Amino acid sequence: MEITRIGDSDPEPLPDGDRPLAGIRALDLTRVLAGPTCGRTLAEHGADVMRISGPHLPFHPALVMDTGHGKLAAHVDLRDETGRDTLRALVRDGDIFTQGYRPDTLAARGFGPNDLAAIRPGIVYVSLCAYGRSGPWRDRRGFDTLVQNATGICDEQGGDRPWHLPVSLLDYASGYLMAFGAMTALGRRAREGGSYHVQVSLVQTAHWLKGLGRVDTAADALSLPDPNAEDVADLLLRSNTPFGELEHLAPAVQLSETAPHWARPVVPLGTHEPVWPA
Repeated sequence: MEITRIGDSDPEPLPDGDRPLAGIRALDLTRVLAGPTCGRTLAEHGADVMRISGPHLPFHPALVMDTGHGKLAAHVDLRDETGRDTLRALVRDGDIFTQGYRPDTLAARGFGPNDLAAIRPGIVYVSLCAYGRSGPWRDRRGFDTLVQNATGICDEQGGDRPWHLPVSLLDYASGYLMAFGAMTALGRRAREGGSYHVQVSLVQTAHWLKGLGRVDTAADALSLPDPNAEDVADLLLRSNTPFGELEHLAPAVQLSETAPHWARPVVPLGTHEPVWPA
């Protein structure tokens, strides 16, 4: 994870509130798992998070149900100037902007880090990509399982033949790193002022995790029994949503005085108008 100061602005103390991120507004222009996990994490600590998606882009409903807790959800079409004007207006009144497109994709539409630092001095801009911001693979599309292949994780995991990890570890870990980076940059903005660019990539998350070492490498995790619902009952919540009643994981991190929770149920993409709540 890399945090770079990209502009100057006055210090901005965190807003008053009874939750760590109360009063903070975050735009979530990410897709699938990693980036949306960042927005979900910001929402569980009190931020107003608005998921922005294009009405023409495909999404998997199950992944929206997993990562949409606590968020507003609006459609904005960046292919036309009206949509771009709408997003600029949201940026001016926001604090965090997260995006998961390939490097320079949003910059080509006027929404790169420096563009937003000019529109909204003090912005915290969070970028996620697959293979990093430099090097011969920087412009390649990629997702968790492809990066597991490229970094040798599948080779180590499989033994006799390549095998993916049983969970999208790179996606979720990268999403939590994005949220951690955004919160760290908010702290710096509060103390020192400035606009910040937080950069995370799936490939660097993979190398970091590979470098952590192994626990009891003689054990084969694939041979362990799968937990059943009773084993994880204390980790689950039930929520009433437009999708119906969902049983899902509660926030992973627990704080003694400001318990993480989602104030809004998960909703289908495009449910809300692209306007910040009062």
